[in-house]
Amino acid sequence: MGTLLELTDANFDQEVLKSDVPVLVDFWAVWCGPCKMVAPIMEEIAKEYEGKIKVGKVDVDNNRQTATNYSIRSIPTIILYKNGEVAEVMVGAAPKTQIISKISTHL
Repeated sequence: MGTLLELTDANFDQEVLKSDVPVLVDFWAVWCGPCKMVAPIMEEIAKEYEGKIKVGKVDVDNNRQTATNYSIRSIPTIILYKNGEVAEVMVGAAPKTQIISKISTHL
């Protein structure tokens, strides 16, 4: 733990929906500028909240089924899953403080 999980269509159910801790998922793409701003924030959250939540990222270009399942229209989209359900959705590049405030109520 403490590192970002590479989430795919193949492992999403197991890693996210069946997780016993909340999972913060960053839906992103290589060509997305704002996604590059969010990436280091997600890594920091993964380290700081190790053991409390899992943090992962889904490349929407390579994992279209998962992106479609959650109606991802713009990226970055950050979704917090808790007990297999969507608990919070944040669209666009958000500052770390905003992401933390959204997830802290679910920990």
